[in-house]
Amino acid sequence: SNKPRKKKKKRKTKKNSAGETVEDNDLEDIDSLLERIEDSRLAPQSQGGVTTDSRPLLYVEHRNLNPENELKRYFGARAVLGDQRPRQRQRQYVRSMWLTAPKNTWPRYSKTGITMQLLDTRRGVQHFTFEHHREYQQVQFKFLDAVESMDPNNIVLLLQMNPYHVDSLLQLSDVCRMQEDQEMARDLIERALYSLESAFHPVFSLTSGTCRLDYRRPENRAFFLALFKHLMFLEKRGCPRTALEFCKLILSLDPENDPLCVLLLIDFLSLRAREYSFLTRLFQEWESHRNLSQLPNFAFSVPLAYFFLSQQEERPELERSQARERAARLIQLALIMFPSVLMPLLDHCSVQPDARVASHPFFGLNAQISQSPALNQLTSLYVGRTHTLWKDPAVMAWLEPHVHEVLRMVEAQDTLVQEAEHKRKIRYQSAPRNIYRHIILSEMKEATAALPLEVTSQPVMGFDPLPPLDSIVSYTRPERTSHPSNESTLSLFFRSLLPNFNLQGDIRHDGDDEAGAAQDLNQGVNRLMAAMRDMLANIQFQEPPRDDNPEGDGDWD
Repeated sequence: SNKPRKKKKKRKTKKNSAGETVEDNDLEDIDSLLERIEDSRLAPQSQGGVTTDSRPLLYVEHRNLNPENELKRYFGARAVLGDQRPRQRQRQYVRSMWLTAPKNTWPRYSKTGITMQLLDTRRGVQHFTFEHHREYQQVQFKFLDAVESMDPNNIVLLLQMNPYHVDSLLQLSDVCRMQEDQEMARDLIERALYSLESAFHPVFSLTSGTCRLDYRRPENRAFFLALFKHLMFLEKRGCPRTALEFCKLILSLDPENDPLCVLLLIDFLSLRAREYSFLTRLFQEWESHRNLSQLPNFAFSVPLAYFFLSQQEERPELERSQARERAARLIQLALIMFPSVLMPLLDHCSVQPDARVASHPFFGLNAQISQSPALNQLTSLYVGRTHTLWKDPAVMAWLEPHVHEVLRMVEAQDTLVQEAEHKRKIRYQSAPRNIYRHIILSEMKEATAALPLEVTSQPVMGFDPLPPLDSIVSYTRPERTSHPSNESTLSLFFRSLLPNFNLQGDIRHDGDDEAGAAQDLNQGVNRLMAAMRDMLANIQFQEPPRDDNPEGDGDWD
């Protein structure tokens, strides 16, 4: 009669031990299960040999916004998470977020005075805006005073009182990055994203691709900048797939104007993340109305993506051959349209061109000198950012015959070559403001050196670089009590000694009454004399210390 009990007991023990095993690997199993379900539901379908994706082009997946998911795919969940799971069960409850995970080391969050409002809905697109309440506006004014003081300690003091003030977090992050404290700089950006996401409108969606924010409104700019700086940190951290998802998110917020010009970056992140199909799809769908081929980065990156697709052996041979043909045609068009890219690209890749290419004037130094400054900025940015992707020997072996084919077309005076030269002379006269803003934020030294003087001569603030000229201002900073600019040097000297001194305090601005002007001058002189008397009366001369030992040895220290 005891045997069945023992068997039941054994089964129960096995069940418990199995339960513990499931508990240890629950996070990894659930993640993989969700990925399989979502992949099967949203997988690209093949119709007649052409791959079609039912999702919108700028569709953002929540799971791809978390860099830990990407790192787990590379190294496994146990290597990434380690011993975090038991601690998380004991952790205090914090609000779950999509953009960033709150940390225990952060200050306790309380409402900051930022809210989001739905302005209107047009053609299925919802337009939102962030709003600053009165208390947040007061903190913003203090922040502007701290920036003008040129002392980062004032921003630190402001953050101690207001730990989730977004612009202070952005500005201090730049200071930490300049001081090589990358970890703190990244942490401050994540805290800014947490503060902004906490203010989201209930209807605002990160994934739909139909929610818009207007960069012309100063309250919205912090969200764009925080997302951009966050994705730059992610790319340096080795998470290009997550960075690409954030790049798509920024582009979806204002795809028509693209205020941070992430189109100059999205091709690089797509190639780094090996999302070649997304890049080719973006080019196919947007080329007709955005002329992406007129940007050097798309002109060269799209054929490179087709080349990588043609190298994937798991694809059908028909798709691979079509990709090879498209890659050959597009790379030749890119070399014809932007000949100034080739030599700097080979130089960055430490590749020596053959004698024919090196001596030909089409790809020579004249191609770089003759191009406009605006085009020089775009080509320098592309070469400086993506040259590592071209170092692959297989890529160079694919590029070489197409370079020689382009030289043959140049020597044959092909009409394509002449048309491209005509387009280069007419276009690229001056770069729009969003391209300058992108170059400043990217900090690519090759492109920054090519910026025009009107951009480099003005102060650029990390919390709002190159604000739009047509900004929509909802509130203004109150006028500060500024001193007249026509004061004399003597008056400024006395104000430095006596802050309350004002030589022109009661001067009337009638300007027509000479007797009044003379009286004002006399009053000013009298005030000056009174200030001098006060200063002299407050001067105290300190008596020298008395020597208690007059008969000492007489040595002075």
